[in-house]
Amino acid sequence: MKKVVLPIIVILLAVPALAQEKNGELHGVIDMTYQSKYIWRGFDVYSDKSAFQPSVDLDLYGTGFGVSAMGHRANSDGFERGERWDYTLYYQNMLCADQPCATMYRLGWVYYNFPEQNNHDCDLQELHAVLAWPNILPVKGLVPAYAIVKLWPSSSGSMIGSRAHPGTASGFAHIFMLDYGLETTCPISNQPRVWKLHSEVVYNDGVHPGGGNADQDWSNAVFGISTDVDLGSNLTFTPGVYHQVTMDESVNDDKDETWAVLSLKYKF
Repeated sequence: MKKVVLPIIVILLAVPALAQEKNGELHGVIDMTYQSKYIWRGFDVYSDKSAFQPSVDLDLYGTGFGVSAMGHRANSDGFERGERWDYTLYYQNMLCADQPCATMYRLGWVYYNFPEQNNHDCDLQELHAVLAWPNILPVKGLVPAYAIVKLWPSSSGSMIGSRAHPGTASGFAHIFMLDYGLETTCPISNQPRVWKLHSEVVYNDGVHPGGGNADQDWSNAVFGISTDVDLGSNLTFTPGVYHQVTMDESVNDDKDETWAVLSLKYKF
């Protein structure tokens, strides 16, 4: 019963906004992503194996509300039980637009479903809030952001929710991010190109999504670069490369992780 309470509240809050925007249009993004490794908040989910991640994200008529679904599946045998689907309800907007204190924010609820696990033993839920300040720094395109995440087992009677389990899948994570859009000009085509530089550092408050033991510590830092290539017909190809420095071995035994991401998006 608890699993459905929050989605119902979000839907009820969205109804008045949808009624006001009934003349708006439904927009969204369909995404097909390949990752040479799937690293999630510092954890190497599929033990250095590549993953395929299809997703769809719907903007509900310009109201700020949205829904999305994303899959995660290893491209190698032996990880079938680790397949995961993320279902998200969110609201996003901006405060004080065009002011130095402008704040972009997103509030969301996520249900993590492992369809190959018995009795939803590994299913999780999450609440998160993400804040970004696009105008607060004097350097154009340099944007700091912060996310706070609360994760917990979907059922207290599940395997990872049991008191007998050695670790915990319940707790907080704090993610501090800094992004920069580096504007350049391609020397061959003479077309503008924006390189998206991303960095983040994560403080894990003792949370292990699999219910294992994780320290309360700074767990990992990630650095990456990507760029969007417009293919026309509302298609965008995004290649990227990322590198993780792991500070806490209870999250990841490998000190360094490097992986590539190839994403194809269709906007409608």
